[in-house]
Order: sequence, then C-alpha cells, then structure tokens
Amino acid sequence: MQERLQKILSRCGIASRRKAEEMILEGRVTVNGKVATLGMKADITKDHIKVDGKLIRGVEPKVYLIFNKPRGCITSLHDPQGRPTIKDFLKRVKVRVYPVGRLDYNSEGLLILTNDGDLASAILHPSHRIPKTYHVKVDGFLEDEEITKLQKGIRLKDGVTAPAKVRLIKKTRANSWFEVTIHEGRKRQVRRMFERIGHPVIKLKRIRIDGIELGDLPPGNFRYLTPDEVKRLKREVMGGHVKG
Repeated sequence: MQERLQKILSRCGIASRRKAEEMILEGRVTVNGKVATLGMKADITKDHIKVDGKLIRGVEPKVYLIFNKPRGCITSLHDPQGRPTIKDFLKRVKVRVYPVGRLDYNSEGLLILTNDGDLASAILHPSHRIPKTYHVKVDGFLEDEEITKLQKGIRLKDGVTAPAKVRLIKKTRANSWFEVTIHEGRKRQVRRMFERIGHPVIKLKRIRIDGIELGDLPPGNFRYLTPDEVKRLKREVMGGHVKG
C-alpha cells in the first residue's frame, strides 16, 4: 500500500513527520534511485527507500530513552559542518532514534530520544503544553518585579511568552540560580527571556520533561525509559490512547 514518504519515515523510526519533510526537502531521501519530492508516495514492501544512502528495511521495535546532552554538541544526528552531534554518544543503541525537541549547542541536560513518530509528534504539539523544567544560572541578581515579569510573560520578537514558573534556588557572589518551567517550544526561549530583562544566561540545564527526570545520569550518557515511564508519558501526551 502506498503512503506518503514522511509517514513511512515516521512509522519506521527514522524521524518525526515534520523532520522527515525537512529531510525530503534537503534531498536526503531517494525512492528507487531517484531523489524524492515532498508529497511523493511509496510502498515500503515494493520500493527501495533510502535515507542518506541507507536502505530502510521496515518497522523496527519502538525504543525510548533519555540522554544527558553535554555542552559542546548539537542536537542532531547529522551535521554538514562536522561538529560533534548527539549521535556520537549513541553508538551502543542498535536502532536509529532521533531527538524529540532540541537543546542549543551551549545548553545541556535532558533529551528524550525515540523512534516512535506518533509519540514524538504528540510531545512537540503545542496544544499539549508539555512542561519542561530547567536549572538556569544567570548574571547578577533579579529584583522581585523582574521575576514577576518572567512569571507573567516576557515580550520577545516573536510575541509574548506564556506564563512561566520561576523559583530562586540560590545566590552566589555574582550570580543567581533559578528553576524555570515553561511549556512552549520557542527557539532559545529561556535564554531570550532572561536576556530581555538584562540578565544573560551563563549556564542552562534541562532537568525534567513532563515528570521524566534526568536524575544523576552523567553527561554524555543515556538510559532506557522504564515501561511505566513510557506508559505515563503516552498517557499524558496522547490523551489516554496508549499503544503498545
């Protein structure tokens, strides 16, 4: 049966549908030796579908893991510029997984990785308002009114941010540590929020996504989610329609 290529790539654990569309537009997908185009359909049982020259062999078992991304690598499995990627740390993972969301080059902490395209799409969909919690070290000390601004919403170039939970953790000689929880997925959002009020971020670490905890997992390491963690995450983001 023919299906759209992005659906095939998602179902086979190659990428989310949105990322699969990007891969097709970048010319990284071929069907029977010809570069694919967006909207093209194929039959995985009959056609030779390749991504980056590697043949797709069908549906793989679903895999769910969390990874503690270190600073100095990008949240990608492929980088044309040759920079370190998270793939460099996943050589013991036998199936291809991809990151759900991103952390920028200088940020660290929790990433969920999976080959479950349906779950990845559900987590990323803005309507589900998935909470993400960070520990943030910023320059200087914030006044109460500045913290209130962060909590109520900050006006950025792409609009006002949704209300955030902001809690002071500690102060050092010249800096402050905060715990920040947001549910939006704007690019570099937490960094831009603090920059907007004049307190640049020095360090940013994501510690939690919707109850999935980073814990004491060392930087550059990963662990598989437990069955209970997978069920809970699916229940939260897929409206109770838990599959598998």
